[in-house]
Amino acid sequence: MSTPRLSIGITTRERPESLRRCLRSLHLVSHLSPDVIVFDDGSPVPVAQQIAGADLPIPVRVIRDDRAPGLIVGRNRLVREASAPFVLLMDDDAALFDNRAVDRALKLLESDSTLGAIAFAQADSEGTPWDEAMQPGRSRHACLVPSFIGFAHLLRREAFARVGAYRESFEFYCEEKDFCLRLMDAGYRVVYLPDALVMHQPDPAGRSKQKYLRYLTRNDCLNALYNEPWRRLIWILPAKYALFFRMRRALQISDPWGWAWVAGELCASAGEVIRDRRPVSMATVELWKRLRRAPERYEVQ
Repeated sequence: MSTPRLSIGITTRERPESLRRCLRSLHLVSHLSPDVIVFDDGSPVPVAQQIAGADLPIPVRVIRDDRAPGLIVGRNRLVREASAPFVLLMDDDAALFDNRAVDRALKLLESDSTLGAIAFAQADSEGTPWDEAMQPGRSRHACLVPSFIGFAHLLRREAFARVGAYRESFEFYCEEKDFCLRLMDAGYRVVYLPDALVMHQPDPAGRSKQKYLRYLTRNDCLNALYNEPWRRLIWILPAKYALFFRMRRALQISDPWGWAWVAGELCASAGEVIRDRRPVSMATVELWKRLRRAPERYEVQ
């Protein structure tokens, strides 16, 4: 059999209804004969049982890890297991509306070898785009952005392997920023397609505001420790740590000792950070900052 153009990887943990909706939506890209893989992150009821008899539109392969190592480990495993040169990673609470978003993104990656990833736009179940502030960029045109949003993104497998995949110690949240910084430093670009809508209807199962706040703060600090040049790290790290207190107040989250958990986690990661720290260039930092302020229009070839 010939190698497929596209692999699709979905991470899930105990969200059977969302997962089935996601899988059913893949009939829209059945013309691509994609290689579809689901990573079961230790669901109490195995995914194989959850989707048994679901009458899915295309074949699905399930890989399971009983240890429940987390979303980021699952994404890395999915890319390693993929057989195609391009991999669409989706959360289980995402779903396709039509084939145009994926077809267009796939053609862009195939035609431009400088692109490492394609970012999609979030939309509600009716197809209405989320607010621009919740998207990868503020633009109505295809544009270069500093990072995608993990709910749905298309990757070039070759670039993914070259920059070292997602940092698995992050477990949850912020892996996109860290990965895209390294991607840009390696010379690749990320394009956001604002009209390539993918449904994202966040499933509350497994979500916790406290967990979100703790992991977001920790991983934002780790991102700085791994990637920021020394002259920026001195002031950026305290600012990232202070994010915990600002977000706790703004989101009204009851977590009086979360700051201590974050500090303990950072101390425990010191050895790994010292071993693996590879600061990006100042040119990459300046590009990241420029694209955050104003995405640059990308002329589709």
